[in-house]
Amino acid sequence: MMWTALFLSRLQFAATISFHILFPAFTVGLAAWLCVLEGMSLATGRPVYQRLFCFWRTIFAVAFGLGVVSGIVMAFQFGTNWSELSRQTGAIQGPLLVYESFTAFALESSFFGVLLFGRGRVPGWLYFFSCLMVALGTTMSSFWIMVNNSWMQAPVGFVRGADGLFLPTSWREILFSPVVWVRFPHMLLAAYITTAFCVAAPGAWHLLQGRFLPEARVMLRMGLGLAAVLVPVQLGIGHLVGDYVHDRQPAKFAAIEARWHDEQPASEVVIAWPDEKAERNRYALSIPYAGSLIGSMSLTSREVGLTDWKRQDRPPVAIPFFAFRVMVGCGVLMLGIAWGGCLLMARRRLERSRWLLWATAASFPLGFIATVTGWFVAEVGRQPWSVYGQLRTAEAVTPFLSTPMVAATLVMFALVYTAIFGFGVLVLARLIARGPAGEAEPQLGETNPKRPLSVPVGTAPAPQDHRVEELI
Repeated sequence: MMWTALFLSRLQFAATISFHILFPAFTVGLAAWLCVLEGMSLATGRPVYQRLFCFWRTIFAVAFGLGVVSGIVMAFQFGTNWSELSRQTGAIQGPLLVYESFTAFALESSFFGVLLFGRGRVPGWLYFFSCLMVALGTTMSSFWIMVNNSWMQAPVGFVRGADGLFLPTSWREILFSPVVWVRFPHMLLAAYITTAFCVAAPGAWHLLQGRFLPEARVMLRMGLGLAAVLVPVQLGIGHLVGDYVHDRQPAKFAAIEARWHDEQPASEVVIAWPDEKAERNRYALSIPYAGSLIGSMSLTSREVGLTDWKRQDRPPVAIPFFAFRVMVGCGVLMLGIAWGGCLLMARRRLERSRWLLWATAASFPLGFIATVTGWFVAEVGRQPWSVYGQLRTAEAVTPFLSTPMVAATLVMFALVYTAIFGFGVLVLARLIARGPAGEAEPQLGETNPKRPLSVPVGTAPAPQDHRVEELI
């Protein structure tokens, strides 16, 4: 790969979006989790939910701020590195980004301050409503971004003018494209599942340490319970996403499968080392007929290979091939942990199963890895197109962009993002390790909230600890 301005611009955007997506993948689900905690606190009056709310609200505020900062830089790149994309598609992508500001940013900016500082200053119903509006805002932000990206993946509802500009002809087609309505739920569920394991993992860790037992039990049980329901649903919706790729982006589908030549029936390559120069797979392990079954729900269907396209029209193979298998592998691991935890929960053996607690504590990054690798599959597999089948990535880059200039900004972004990421992860790790140690905040009119119950590190839990939740 030549170190051209185009390649460096692609690498720069890939690096910034890979960093940025970690935070929306966390905060979208965490905002919904805060709503659940606040609603449970109002419904039951149990202080454990309020303590957990205050604990996770601080983490949400830090992660939300990091997401906003990292996202702003991405927007700048549309003007600096991808001005031709902005010029040609601005009539469609511009309004979609404006709609995000009018809906998502308006809700978040209006109610975020109440979420952070309104406890004890506004009535409980209004505070809960503010939590719901922040969660709705984060969800709406994801929706508009997914509409925008889905249009680039499968463009509909447009015509190209004489000057090559993309002009919208039907916003209904753009907003209600079937591609949007499988990819948006797929991304939303990814955020919820990521958050579920981010909640369950600290719960398992604190149980192993014998600390904050009431809060740890709630985090572990609710996190694993939610994941046990959502991961199978996510796998089903992921299959629907695969159907759209199979039908609308066959070259991407062939790259994901590392299928070089047409096959009938097609086998499924479980693992291999794709060799793009030789147009073959080395050390391949395949399952006969499974490729046709996955691609077309048939044991005899003909599945196309990459050699049906010229080399310049094919996506890279190695990245989508391996990234897809990492994503699926993370999903299978999360399903096993969630279902295993729920089974032990039903048998009242969860807290005594240290192997499951350790596995859950170590599962913290699985959702993030699955989300990032899923984006690698979607974006790298779309190449060489910026707008699939309409505008090549090479035609979308800013003209006369110099390689030294892009290299300098890439290095600068890498250094700044590494510093921000390192600091942010350090702060979040310390907050999570500290646990819900602070006092619960008072409701409107209260002055003396209870302190949380906990067991010091290294202290064995007392025999009556299994009933501690009944005492608060």
